[in-house]
Amino acid sequence: MKALFTHLQRKYLDQFTSGQLRTLQRRVKVWRVQEGPPKEVYFEQVYKSGDRAQSDFTCMNRLGVTIQGVFFPHKLYHFVLTYSNWESGMICHSERFEALSAGLHKALSQLGGVPRLHQTDSMSCAVRNHRGAERGSFTEYYKALARHYGMEVRHTQPRSPHENGKIEQWHHRFKRALENQLILRGSCDFASRVEYTEFLDTLFQQLNASRQARLNEEQAHLRALPSRLLKFHRRCTVRVSNGSTIRVQKNRYSVPSRLIGVQVEVRVYGAWIEVWYAQKQMVRMPRLHGENQVWIDYRHIVHTLVRKPGAFADYRYRAELFPNSTFRRAYDALRRTHTAPIRADRGYLAILYLAATQSESGVTHALEQLLKDKKPLTKAQVQAWLRDPIPASSVVNVALYDQLLDQLATVGGVQ
Repeated sequence: MKALFTHLQRKYLDQFTSGQLRTLQRRVKVWRVQEGPPKEVYFEQVYKSGDRAQSDFTCMNRLGVTIQGVFFPHKLYHFVLTYSNWESGMICHSERFEALSAGLHKALSQLGGVPRLHQTDSMSCAVRNHRGAERGSFTEYYKALARHYGMEVRHTQPRSPHENGKIEQWHHRFKRALENQLILRGSCDFASRVEYTEFLDTLFQQLNASRQARLNEEQAHLRALPSRLLKFHRRCTVRVSNGSTIRVQKNRYSVPSRLIGVQVEVRVYGAWIEVWYAQKQMVRMPRLHGENQVWIDYRHIVHTLVRKPGAFADYRYRAELFPNSTFRRAYDALRRTHTAPIRADRGYLAILYLAATQSESGVTHALEQLLKDKKPLTKAQVQAWLRDPIPASSVVNVALYDQLLDQLATVGGVQ
């Protein structure tokens, strides 16, 4: 409106003053009501008990949650019953089918039943959004999920969030409630993902407490859960490279070297992946999200590096061979101590081999003590510390005993 008034002032010089802006706004408002175009109408919905649920993913990053001081980027799979407003949620990192199926399984298990209809937006993990004749149809994975639970499924039109309005509104309300709880808690930092998950589950329970009466109505109309437990994962077959790694969904993982050259079955879950060979699970590791990420476990390859220390300096994934900052500090100290880089590499790999075969935490404590005391960082020194760890010395302030005696004397005397 202000831009229109400015245009009129420029077109008709000296005819309009700034004080007339409010008059123009009132007249345009009257014209819009009397002669203007029709406005969009929102149709109030009547929801039936036990009939429908909506779910969607929402980004939680703006809340600034951290795990041990490190920013924790994540999404939330959010589920709500449209009649009672009962809700559930699960932390996830991406809008993948594994996260959708795991979050839906969690919500329905908590409910103890299944609604008639499950509605989502046109999320790519459930709906084919590419061009072609199948555009807008459900994926085979999602249709199988719906058949398992005996649910009807529906999705909204692209870029029409108002059609999934209940869950969109509850995204906003839940984030506001969570933000308030974090303020009351006094910190957005959590010791672990498990602690954060428990915090969210507690908040969901508190929010759902006031909806129990309507939830009881819903549960009377829900369909029974299937008797067979759903295992929500994808499977693929890959060959292990001569570098003892596999590539899964555009990310690379290390596996035990005895698998080099064979084909293994990979089971991809929402938060982890499993590698199976001949019906036996060989290794389980956290799932990487995004593309071109790397997860290398030094235990899988260190036995070869000890025999081939020259490969360490230019190894593509060398940065992954420092389990924590203490190992990195130890390696830097070895490089400063030895004039020949290969000797520093040999020394570090020998220490890393001890961590793989004995105790990573024990070797970490040994290195911290040796670095603190400025002692030589050798395999022998670390082994000696592992055999006979030096207990942390504690200095006792003897004045505390005098204070205790004074307090006893004040109460009733000392015999």
